[in-house]
Amino acid sequence: MDVGTLTGLLREAEEHHGPYEATAPPHHWSGWYAAYIVAREHGRSPEEAIAEASGHLEGTHR
Repeated sequence: MDVGTLTGLLREAEEHHGPYEATAPPHHWSGWYAAYIVAREHGRSPEEAIAEASGHLEGTHR
């Protein structure tokens, strides 16, 4: 992955993390971002990546 791609995915993750963080259990943002970016790299849509990142932190996705 190049810097431009990672920068774009980090910004995308930041945009989508805000709504999750407002109602989420305590967590560090980096875990959600990492799960989101990995999901996007594996071809998931933004909506699917949100679900996977959220599930990762809540223990429903591994």
